Amino acid sequence: MNKLYVITGGPGVGKTTLLNALAADGVAIVAEVARAIIKEQLTIGGDALPWKDKARYTDLMLVASIRDYKRVVERQPKGIHFFDRSVLDAVCYAEMTGYSISPSLMKEALACRYHPAIFILPPWREIYETDTERKQTWEEARYTYRRLKIVYQRYGYEIIDVPRGNIEKRKKFVSELLLSERF
Repeated sequence: MNKLYVITGGPGVGKTTLLNALAADGVAIVAEVARAIIKEQLTIGGDALPWKDKARYTDLMLVASIRDYKRVVERQPKGIHFFDRSVLDAVCYAEMTGYSISPSLMKEALACRYHPAIFILPPWREIYETDTERKQTWEEARYTYRRLKIVYQRYGYEIIDVPRGNIEKRKKFVSELLLSERF
């Protein structure tokens, strides 16, 4: 059984906080590439940023997501791995911005297969905030969530909404599902 899980959702919904809590319990985590790309681009004065060159930013996200996926798979991991977003998040972003991914890169992205059920965190106004890397408005965050659900379902994934609540409640929800027969 594929034990490569995805936690996704729009910006500012607590994905990384949840993943860090799972990591504290010994679960392997693959960090989000989007923030790393933004930080790097800001450091070097690059323009592959969502508010500058969206196409270049999207390509960098896809390539990095594919690379991270392959690194995990090539190690033939035992146990559970959680990805903070997946290649489909970059595909979704491309669609949202009207960018056409090259057929070869799209083929490579779609070859990355995760567990058939993905965890998605819904928008949560009370915890949403912007920062130097997250500049989306609240409305954009809500729209991203809706679009992610559509994209993941289109590519055959079951969507599991993680309920709002404190980090322990969210971690317990995910952990209990992982222990169920279904996973």
